[in-house]
Amino acid sequence: MAKRNSEPISKEDKRALNKTNLKTLMGVFKFMLPYKGLFIIGLISLALSSVTLLAFPRLAGELLDVASGKAKYFSSINEVALILIFILFIQSVFSFIRVYTFSIVSERGMANVRETVYKKIIWLPMTFFDSRRVGELMSRITADVGTLQDTFSFTLAELLRQLITLIFGTAILLYLAPTLTGFMLLTFPILVVAALIFGKFIRKLSKKTQDKLAEANVIVEESLQSISIVKAFTNEAFEINRYSSALKEVVNVALHGSRYRGFFISFIIFALFGGIVAVGWYGASLVQSESITVGELFSFIFYTSFIGFSIAGLGDIFTQLQRSIGASERVLEIIKQTDEAQPKQDKIKVLGEISFENVSFAYPSRAEYPVLKELNFKIKAGEKIALVGQSGSGKSTIINLLMRFYPVTEGVVSVDTINIYDYNLTSYRENLGIVPQEVILFGGTIKENIQYGKPGATEDEIREAARKANALEFIEGFPEKFSTIVGDRGVKLSGGQRQRIAIARAILKDPSILILDEATSSLDAHSEVLVQEALEKLMEGRTTIVIAHRLSTIKKVDRIFVIKEGRLAEMGSHAELTKLSNGIYSNLLKLQLQ
Repeated sequence: MAKRNSEPISKEDKRALNKTNLKTLMGVFKFMLPYKGLFIIGLISLALSSVTLLAFPRLAGELLDVASGKAKYFSSINEVALILIFILFIQSVFSFIRVYTFSIVSERGMANVRETVYKKIIWLPMTFFDSRRVGELMSRITADVGTLQDTFSFTLAELLRQLITLIFGTAILLYLAPTLTGFMLLTFPILVVAALIFGKFIRKLSKKTQDKLAEANVIVEESLQSISIVKAFTNEAFEINRYSSALKEVVNVALHGSRYRGFFISFIIFALFGGIVAVGWYGASLVQSESITVGELFSFIFYTSFIGFSIAGLGDIFTQLQRSIGASERVLEIIKQTDEAQPKQDKIKVLGEISFENVSFAYPSRAEYPVLKELNFKIKAGEKIALVGQSGSGKSTIINLLMRFYPVTEGVVSVDTINIYDYNLTSYRENLGIVPQEVILFGGTIKENIQYGKPGATEDEIREAARKANALEFIEGFPEKFSTIVGDRGVKLSGGQRQRIAIARAILKDPSILILDEATSSLDAHSEVLVQEALEKLMEGRTTIVIAHRLSTIKKVDRIFVIKEGRLAEMGSHAELTKLSNGIYSNLLKLQLQ
């Protein structure tokens, strides 16, 4: 079963809005620079649409003043109505330009971010993936970049629009009715302080609810990923009870938060409309004393609503900006990682002579536990050898070092007498092919999976590779033949069929060094015979390293290396090693025969 983890799968980390964090957010802005012209047009349109809209309340007030015979600028309500419609039209045009240009910039810019992050991830060394989960990395490309996209397409525009509305709206109010504006501003501090205090408390409760929900989601993820184990142990009821208990905690925390949220909303509504009543009462008294007109009071209330909505919206905008800073930190953290990418060079073809000289190694995550200890051996070009030993002895680690998945801690690994780190990485790995025990196929067609060994291979080359892998017969038996969809990780094919597709993929690659991770260990007798025949064709003329679990399958190799606790304990052919009565290999063989 998957490892249990009480931590949420992902958290929307929020950061303080300070100079350093805003600089981090701007680090993502470099991806927008190719589209800075469009972005500037969007900013200008945003400013013009916001300023244009601010004329609307004043003209709406003029409409009332014209009707009551106290107009200052217009002689008829038709004139005012036409100007209002014209302003709305102009504002609509500017709004369209702003939305469209910002969308172009954010969509293309974030596509660049996603491509950059994916390119970086795909080139990162295996040491990086040892400490990261696939779900976490997926979240960086999807959720975090999505958060940044919302920021650059909507949040940033809204922030600027609200600030323009707040600044220009307040200036207009001070010009329109300074006394009434001063009275109105007395009510704002109460609302702002209350919103800050209660808002922070409610966000904590909301975060707690999200955490509890994430814990419940972990249970679903674990049980579905390990559904075969759940059913094998008949623990359906246990998992249901576990999920139900987690959901009850979610409900309890959510209801606790909703009580405070309801109180807060009620208070804000009361205070907000109470403030409007107070401003309306004082404004009415000014109208009564003819200090201002009815139209000016109407415009004042209109502007007050604009400013009130702007202040209310700033809270959500700042929260979104805080989340964006957290998202940008995580995205930039990946982008700044040191990767394995190297300038592409011409292809090289190695002969396949392999040498391990005093190689010692410990995985970075377990540096205090060495896996290989001063390991020495040589493999001739074209030789077929098998690695034998108990689990944890270091067999897979030898392959990982040969594949350059991890850097050698001490010693030298050479191919054709050249240190493998002196080769261009891509050119070097093109000479290695692997057929794993657990075959991993992509969710496309059989053709696409075979062609993965040599992108751009012709139909004839793919067909010939399938024939050599004893896969052509079953492929031709499918209605869609090479266009058959294999399903997620090859689930629509049998184990033997998946193995033969993997062998065809390796045949197409035509590697100088072949690695076989006991490719027949989990197959039935008929499939094993077909796969073994295909493997023998694949091994012809190339250096082959077989990681052996079943010793009966390696009798035909040239030499067997017995690995014990990271060292080469025995070496020789099957016949030579079986003659050692108390040898490790002979004892392992006896145990398997028993």
